[in-house]
Amino acid sequence: MQVAIIGAGYVGLVTGGGLASLGHRVRLGEVDSDRVARLDSGDVPIFEHGLPDLLSSGSEQDLISYHTSNVEAAEGADFIFLCLPTPQADDGRADLGLVHAVVDELANEVADDAIFVVKSTVPPGTVAGLRKRLADLGSPARVVSHPEFLREGKAVEDFMEPDRIVVGAYDEQDAEAVADLYASLDAKVVRTDPTSAEMIKYASNSYLAARLTFVNTLANVCEAVGADVLDVISGMGMDHRIGRHFLKPGPGYGGSCFPKDTAALIGVAEDAGYDFELLRAVIDADHQQRRRVAEKVRQAAGGGLRGRRVAMWGVAFKAGTDDVRESPALRIAELLKEEGADVVAYDPEATTDQVTMAADPIEATRDADVLFIATEWPVFLTIDMTDVAKAMKGYRVVDSRNLLDPTAVRAAGLDYWGLGRPGA
Repeated sequence: MQVAIIGAGYVGLVTGGGLASLGHRVRLGEVDSDRVARLDSGDVPIFEHGLPDLLSSGSEQDLISYHTSNVEAAEGADFIFLCLPTPQADDGRADLGLVHAVVDELANEVADDAIFVVKSTVPPGTVAGLRKRLADLGSPARVVSHPEFLREGKAVEDFMEPDRIVVGAYDEQDAEAVADLYASLDAKVVRTDPTSAEMIKYASNSYLAARLTFVNTLANVCEAVGADVLDVISGMGMDHRIGRHFLKPGPGYGGSCFPKDTAALIGVAEDAGYDFELLRAVIDADHQQRRRVAEKVRQAAGGGLRGRRVAMWGVAFKAGTDDVRESPALRIAELLKEEGADVVAYDPEATTDQVTMAADPIEATRDADVLFIATEWPVFLTIDMTDVAKAMKGYRVVDSRNLLDPTAVRAAGLDYWGLGRPGA
């Protein structure tokens, strides 16, 4: 099939490369000419495992091309995938400006039987509004909801081996047409109405954010009563009703999805006359977790941060990606800097101008009063902590991911502070 992908971000590039790998002809539209030039030259502008090979293979087979014109990308397309940002507006709700602009641009440029496929995360009721918008513009094109469930760092794997494919359509034939794009994959297809499909995405992300926040606050309780949170969650996870997924304490959630989607769902509920108090509590607890970790670093520095140097390992919001959007590491770094700390960071893939970046992890710890583990990169496990101890001025390690082996840290002459592990 002929597929247009509008938007060359994480979702657009992975979706485009994935569909090309399934044999579809993909034309990707992206208004950023510099990004298109990089993609044309074979340079993938984001770090995502497996994505360079996926895109390279598509280009070699002449199954994927890049265009600075959305109209050009959509020419002759059977499907127009909207993979556009829906950022958080000032009131917490999703900003649909880019989605509306592209639909307006392409409404009368596509074939009468074309289908707009909304991959962007949008509030329930958006597809209904787009359907009316297309009709008002005189376009007979149809529109369906087809939310994405790609984890950064594992997005290619998630495309090729999805838990489920969700399609929300008013017409069963439209749902089948979209589902058929993935016929060669062994995947369960959830067919529903557009509003329910849109809600599935918001509900999934909000539940996962709540689950993460629960285990973070549980770690705080374990720390207070003297229990080891790793043993507690191991025992919990053996219950088939609970499972092991998303039971890892940390400094809070981040990235491009959880923060904005939880806020947006609260806005959706408010617009429908319901106060989603539970989700508000989740967001509040997440903010408190970042402050709690910052306080732990302050205490590790001796009770004050002015004039202190904090070495921070990791700036990405999680391992496996170079994405720093809403990174808890950087949020905590800002709290530390507000109290006068000098923060020097290292990350194997991500970079930022919010803190001083070091060339390697040992250099980041040079003359540091505290080492703060902020992102769970496996490479940090390979570092000789004796070298760290020699480089540091202080001797405390605050591990907000419970990544390092406390015994190895202490054997190097350092003091280990984890989350929820008072006896570790």
